[in-house]
Amino acid sequence: MSYNIGKSPKSLIEHIPSFLDYCEVEKGLSNNTQKNYQRYLKKFSDWLKKTKKENLTPEELDSKTIWDYRLFLSRDLDPITRQSLKKTTQNYYLIALRALLNYFADRDIASLPANKIKLPKDARSDKDIKFLNLEQVEKLLQAPNANTESGLRDKAILEALFSTGLRIAELSALNRNQFANINTKKDFELSIIGKGSHPRTVYFSERALSWLKRYLETRKDENESLFNISTRTVERLVKKYAIASGTPLFTTPHTLRHSFATDLLSQGLDLRTIQELLGHRSITSTQIYTHVTDKRLRDVHRKFHSLGK
Repeated sequence: MSYNIGKSPKSLIEHIPSFLDYCEVEKGLSNNTQKNYQRYLKKFSDWLKKTKKENLTPEELDSKTIWDYRLFLSRDLDPITRQSLKKTTQNYYLIALRALLNYFADRDIASLPANKIKLPKDARSDKDIKFLNLEQVEKLLQAPNANTESGLRDKAILEALFSTGLRIAELSALNRNQFANINTKKDFELSIIGKGSHPRTVYFSERALSWLKRYLETRKDENESLFNISTRTVERLVKKYAIASGTPLFTTPHTLRHSFATDLLSQGLDLRTIQELLGHRSITSTQIYTHVTDKRLRDVHRKFHSLGK
């Protein structure tokens, strides 16, 4: 008598590497998006292991498991702020999981349909643009101890973020050779490849350049990366200095990008120019900053409109 013994079906966790390859080869997603998916799905994998479900297969995934994971996300705490994860952050983890389920559907692997994962309905309330005023930005920029090697690096990072409005991945991709023989007596412009592989020009102020020059003078290694630091580490150091300086806990590298755009708009720069500086493909992405101009117009109306006094 013979038995046809097949291989055990792969678990959800075991499918993730193939999913990431799929994202790269067939979906053509950027390296940064792939890394984000990997990071978001790692939380799901860790949760499966913690709840003794590491052998769960795609076919065994059910609505109850998804609900339990959503409860976990809603009660999970940010490791730095020790506050609950924002609804938008929870969404990122759920969107990554939905992408994995869409991959299963594309590969004819039996699993729960992606549309069974619902996103929090009130997540949009977190999408209000959060930014720092100039006083808060200055407090944040002054937080690192520039007399230490790591503090000087962090100071240069913060100054560069606010001076340019760079995305965190764009900052991490900078090459130190791009800053060879910089002149700190005048503004410096640099061509970069931004989100979606689209080129744009960013501008460094004299102040930011002076800190970059001081930082580079301490570099004795041969690494070509300007800061030789991961995006996750940049996120952590910004959060660390936000706490140290007493600036709002919502502060992230992207908050500095919002603050950069908000400051320029408050000085009267038009939206089209802001769009170019930020590297937005569509003006609709830049229009999220109109809260600044709207407020300024409202203040002018209150001050000068005769019947409004």
